Amino acid sequence: MRFEKGHKLATRRHIVDVASKCMRRDGISATGIAGIMGEAGLTKGAFSPHFESKDALVREALARALGDQQRCLDEDQLKGLDLEGAIRRYLNRAHLEAPAEGCPSAALLPEIARQPENTRQDYEKALGSYVATLASLLPGADSASKHRRARAIFGLMVGSLQFARAVPGAAEAQQILDAGIEAALHLARAPSS
Repeated sequence: MRFEKGHKLATRRHIVDVASKCMRRDGISATGIAGIMGEAGLTKGAFSPHFESKDALVREALARALGDQQRCLDEDQLKGLDLEGAIRRYLNRAHLEAPAEGCPSAALLPEIARQPENTRQDYEKALGSYVATLASLLPGADSASKHRRARAIFGLMVGSLQFARAVPGAAEAQQILDAGIEAALHLARAPSS
C-alpha cells in the first residue's frame, strides 16, 4: 500500500504528540509503547519504523513539550504579557488540572533526572531558553542576577504546581497556587543582588 508524500513524517509527529501527552499525564515509566501507539490509533508494530527505542521517543516527546511551552511564552510576550501575567498563567486552575497539556517540568522532573545524559542535556538547553525569556521580563540591567532570579522563580512555579497537584482538596490546591503566585511575584520584585 502506498501512502501520500509526507505520510511517514505526519505519522511520526502524531506519535510524538500523543507520547508527549501520555508521558506528562501518566509519567515516563508508566507509559508504554503499546499504550502510546494504541492511543495514537496505530499498532505497536508501527513504532519501529519511526523510532529506534523508547528512549529516542522520550527525548523527542520531551523536546516537543518543551518547545511548545517556549512558543506559548514567546507568543504571550509578543502579545504584551508581563512577568506577572506569565506567573499567573502558569499557576492557574486550568494548568493544575491538565498535566497532559502543561509544563513537562512540573509533570516529569523526577523522571527527567533519571533519563540518559543526552536527554538531560536537551532538557537543560530548553530550560535555559525558557529561563532566559523569563529573565527578559524582569526589571534591572544585571543579566546574571536576572537569570538567577528567573531560575528561582521558575523553580518556585514548578514546585508550587507539583505541590498543588499532590493534594486532593481543590481549596487547598488553590491556596497553594495563590501562595506560589505571591512568592514568585515577591521574588520578581526583589532588588537584584
